[in-house]
Amino acid sequence: MNLAGNKSFSSPTCLVVPAIVLLVGCMVFFPSAVYEASKAGVTAWWNIVFPALLPFFVSSELLMSYGVIQFMGVILEPVMRPLFNLPGAASFVMAVGYTSGFPISASLAARLRKENICTRHEAERLMSFTNNSSPLFMLVAVGVGMFRNPRLGVLIALTHYAANILIGLVLRFYKTREPQTKAGRPSFGNLFGRALTEMQQAIRSNPRRFGRIMGEAITSSVNKLLVIGGFVIIFAVIIRVSVIIGLASAISDTIGFAAVPLGFTKSTVNALSSGFFEITLGTKAAAEAAGPVSQKLAAAGMILGWSGVSVLAQVSAMISETDLRMGLFVICRFIHSILAGAFCFLLANFEPVKAWLAKPVTTTWPIPATNFPWLANFLYCSRLCLYVIAAWALAAVVVYVVRSFSLIRFKV
Repeated sequence: MNLAGNKSFSSPTCLVVPAIVLLVGCMVFFPSAVYEASKAGVTAWWNIVFPALLPFFVSSELLMSYGVIQFMGVILEPVMRPLFNLPGAASFVMAVGYTSGFPISASLAARLRKENICTRHEAERLMSFTNNSSPLFMLVAVGVGMFRNPRLGVLIALTHYAANILIGLVLRFYKTREPQTKAGRPSFGNLFGRALTEMQQAIRSNPRRFGRIMGEAITSSVNKLLVIGGFVIIFAVIIRVSVIIGLASAISDTIGFAAVPLGFTKSTVNALSSGFFEITLGTKAAAEAAGPVSQKLAAAGMILGWSGVSVLAQVSAMISETDLRMGLFVICRFIHSILAGAFCFLLANFEPVKAWLAKPVTTTWPIPATNFPWLANFLYCSRLCLYVIAAWALAAVVVYVVRSFSLIRFKV
């Protein structure tokens, strides 16, 4: 057999198989550490990830099944196309991505691609700048729980979102020669009428009863969350194993070659290496690192922008049934990391911001910032989901009214 000519031996499988064998071996030799890491992963998934994402997953499935996203997509097309060169339906993905947390934006982008609402390159651009950390995590867990200053959480969140929006504005020039989807082609009819037509077509193509639609929405959402939970748990184990076998130290040394000349302390570099795999451990280490606040904020911003290999794997799983690719997404995560870190550092050294951060604050958050109760987290995110849908609908009404008045004035 000619092994050199076998394509499978030149694929990443050659690296994946030994890595799996090594991981299994570590599970055998370090069962106690693996068990504790697995238990921590399960706790984080159940108390934080599951209640935070479930309302958004279920509501997006229902809105898509009843054509509401298609309806809003036509209304918001005049806004999304000039700004981001995306169909109007992408506005919902953007709204959810900026208010819930990863990897739901990738899941919704994949759904739009399956429904042929957007092209492959549009979906790849969309998920590349709508993948954000949860605002609840940044404002409360990071700002209050880790840095002990809610204003730092606000600063981190603002720079996180600003960097991603800037990436989205730049990405509008990526693959501009690609033919647009049906929703993106110019049309001069009644905007509201065309939106109703799109909604009716979506409803007709899905003649299921409400009970079945609801059941399938919940089933699909829970299945996706189980997949995410599996990634959270396995990467908790991988992180623990990497520390035991010295891989984390090697990654830290590699990052140090670029970070130390820029003035980062050794403890901050160690935080960046932890954040390479998973954001929670990384941001916590950044908050506890020795060094000036601006440097610790920059490290936290970089970790949140990168989002961790665990999230990259989750996004890969969400788009696995489509023709979407991960290349642009990974590049944008690296750029997001650099931009968010730079914005954090610059703002933290800006004198008016430094004076604002130095003021004493009192935290009135009723929930322990490092231990979200399941029900409180679920209710908070459910309300946030309703606010997002309401704000999305209000934006569509405003766009429709402004466009209608513009057309009337033009005719007069």
